[in-house]
Amino acid sequence: MRNVIFTSKATAKNGRGGHVTSDDGLIDLDLVNPAEDKQGKGSNPEQLFAAAYSGCFDSSLHLVASQKNKKIDSQTTAEVSFLKDPADEGFKIAATLNIQIAGVNPEEAEELAQGAHQVCPYSKATRGNIDVTLNPKAVEEPS
Repeated sequence: MRNVIFTSKATAKNGRGGHVTSDDGLIDLDLVNPAEDKQGKGSNPEQLFAAAYSGCFDSSLHLVASQKNKKIDSQTTAEVSFLKDPADEGFKIAATLNIQIAGVNPEEAEELAQGAHQVCPYSKATRGNIDVTLNPKAVEEPS
């Protein structure tokens, strides 16, 4: 790996029914599989991925907007679904990104979202591996 800017580290113990921590202690969460334990308190890998993907994508959106001299206010909500995979009878994930962008018209919102999808590291990592749906929307102010 060349040109590393930084490396983040997290450790999970005992899988979906265990615990995950980051090396700096900011993440220190019990993990619960919502498919098996609907009353359990804790996070799950899909929720953590949704948090990471939404943050990365929204940052990429601002990068693309700045390259086009657009000043925007935005909010990206990632919905990450855990699915059965009929191809191998295992499991897979899919993501939907709901993107609210203030300061642009609907066509510009679509263009910015597509541009962000090309440069976002999470979009690059998932491209061709999972289904990702983009739902950009021009708004007056993100809710």
